[in-house]
Amino acid sequence: MIDNKMYMQEKYIQLAVFTYESEYSILKNLLDQENIRYIFKNETIATVLPFHSHAFGGIRLMIHPEDHEEALKIYDNFNSNSFDVIR
Repeated sequence: MIDNKMYMQEKYIQLAVFTYESEYSILKNLLDQENIRYIFKNETIATVLPFHSHAFGGIRLMIHPEDHEEALKIYDNFNSNSFDVIR
């Protein structure tokens, strides 16, 4: 995971959108194990207001461009029908 200052400086690519934290908690660990640079946008607000996730576009998994290919492989192995992929 990266800090927000780095995120603001670089163009991260949206890989997936989730509704609840439980949908991506294992994926988050898999990304950490492979040192993939990522950030989850809207994660905090979704934790505070979990039933309003769709109102602000869901929890977006943003991947550093250099890590996108590897992250996509990890995501494909993890894939579930509970969220949408953006390629």
